[in-house]
Parts: sequence; C-alpha cells; structure tokens
Amino acid sequence: MERYARLALGAAFLSAVAGRFGLWTGAPWGDAFARFVAYTAEVNAFMPALGSAVLLAIFGTAMAISFGLKSPMDYSVFSASAGALLLASRPRHAPDASR
Repeated sequence: MERYARLALGAAFLSAVAGRFGLWTGAPWGDAFARFVAYTAEVNAFMPALGSAVLLAIFGTAMAISFGLKSPMDYSVFSASAGALLLASRPRHAPDASR
C-alpha cells in the first residue's frame, strides 16, 4: 500500500512538472512555462512574499532544531526570510527607492 501511494504521488508530481514544460500539450517549453509563471502570479497575488517569509522562517527553525543554528546561518535562510518579509511589508506598487 505504501509503495502504491509513493508511485501515485510521484506520478502526479512528475505529470504536473511535465505539464509546466509543455510535454503534454506539445507547446514550446518557454511558452508553457511563461503561462505557468503568469498563472502562479495570479493565484498567489495576495501574499507571495509573505508566504515565502513564513515558509523560510519555519524551514530555518526546523534546520536549527535538527542540525544546530549554524546550518540555517550557513545557507542564509533567516536573512532570506527577513528579505521576503521586508518586501511583503512594502506598499503594493511602491516606487523603487533607488530610482
């Protein structure tokens, strides 16, 4: 039963990736992936950076608990989380401060 679940999940994930690259429709790779990126931006428009910040913070905490604080620090997980949180806190269409 476990083997069947692993195979079914693996096949589902591989099928989704194949679809992103246009392998099921025959569409050129670049076009299929560009459509996937546009679709993802629409679906996650309400919290792309906030979701990344939270996910990275959870991942960094899990790394620290499992392997010690040095591990997430070596991979800059918390600084990436902080950067995503900073971006999430900016007004939606704020002009870039460097311009």
